[in-house]
Amino acid sequence: MKPSLLLLPLAAALLATGCASQQTTTMDSSADNQRLQQLEQENQQLRAQLGNEQPAPASQAPDLLPPNAKPGHCYARVVIPETYKTEMERVMVSAEDTKLTTTPARYETVQERVLVREATTKLITKPAEYRTVSEQVLVRPAYTTWKKGRGPIERIDQATGEIMCLVEVPAEYKTVQRKELVQPERVEEVAIPAEYKTIEVVKQVAPPQTHKQVIPAQYRDVPKQVKVTNADMEWREILCETNTTPDVVRRLQQALKNEGYDPTWVDGVYGSRTRAAVIAYQKDNNLPSGQLTMRTLNELGVKL
Repeated sequence: MKPSLLLLPLAAALLATGCASQQTTTMDSSADNQRLQQLEQENQQLRAQLGNEQPAPASQAPDLLPPNAKPGHCYARVVIPETYKTEMERVMVSAEDTKLTTTPARYETVQERVLVREATTKLITKPAEYRTVSEQVLVRPAYTTWKKGRGPIERIDQATGEIMCLVEVPAEYKTVQRKELVQPERVEEVAIPAEYKTIEVVKQVAPPQTHKQVIPAQYRDVPKQVKVTNADMEWREILCETNTTPDVVRRLQQALKNEGYDPTWVDGVYGSRTRAAVIAYQKDNNLPSGQLTMRTLNELGVKL
């Protein structure tokens, strides 16, 4: 391909600008300079690429001119942004985990008999044991004597002439008490039994238990942007001096302002601030950017 063909896009843009030589200029010179600089940069990039490549067949040659161009219309290569689609992706929010819970031990109060003192023995001295006994003691033995009266054996007192009889007087006794030794003094070993007492104690009736609970992993579906096409450069019809009027620019500025992209002035002049508002609107709405395309006008509701 000849290097002179690299200047065709620039020439086409200049010719499109020249189509409006009889109309009042509505775009300031700074915008024209920026557009020309952009076209020159594109040509320089194409020139560098073609200088390192072999000539390609005509069927594979890049579109250096807009296809199906119409007379009196303006075209420019604009950036076609990347396109994306939203897919749902399942992501893990929290990994599987294990939770341990402990049930405390269970207790109750019970009564328990506890040893206070062990059984033992001790030696004790037991005194002698006595008992009191009663016995008859002879005070006077039995005897016989003569008394007045009559009886089996009798006699007459010679002195008095009285009849005397022989009487037996029984023995006389008296009751006396005395102590009698029953058990002599002795030393004995005495068993002292163990001593207990009942107390209340707290006893464990069920030990503590640990329970293992598996908490499954948690997932959720989140939207994910997946690229469908890459960014590219394409020829698109744009608004230029041949197909615009101050009224169109004024309606464009008002539409941008209504959408929140303030061009500063609504004066019908396509200046640098209006162009900056257009590019910001295009990028935010995923539109071809870099030039004021017809699609941008349609999206803003501006009709020619």
